[in-house]
Amino acid sequence: MKLKWDSEGIKSPLARARGLGSAHEGADHWMKQRITAIANIPLVIWFVFSVVSLRGASHAEFTQWLAQPVNAVLAILFIVSTFSHAVLGARVVVEDYIHNEWFKVFKLIGIKLFFVALGVACVFSILKIAL
Repeated sequence: MKLKWDSEGIKSPLARARGLGSAHEGADHWMKQRITAIANIPLVIWFVFSVVSLRGASHAEFTQWLAQPVNAVLAILFIVSTFSHAVLGARVVVEDYIHNEWFKVFKLIGIKLFFVALGVACVFSILKIAL
């Protein structure tokens, strides 16, 4: 399989580099990934502490705990931040290691749809219990 950036032929280095991606959104992507990583630190600590403290709790005790506004808001923030970070990380992996363009686009759309659907389902479940 011949890839666009292969040095075969008489293409100039600039011609081989064209169409391989823009450097315009790299800083934005990098910043979003760092912000979600920093936000995940206290949220993961809260989540682990909560799971450990709820060990052995009944379904009723868990739903009562999640119905508290602070816990519901923190759980939603945890879901949104974690899934956003996962989308950004999975996007980097796909962009770096999948070289077939149509398959890359298919995977990127699939990843985003998967995490959005899972995130919406999680947030809906939390809101259903909390409200």
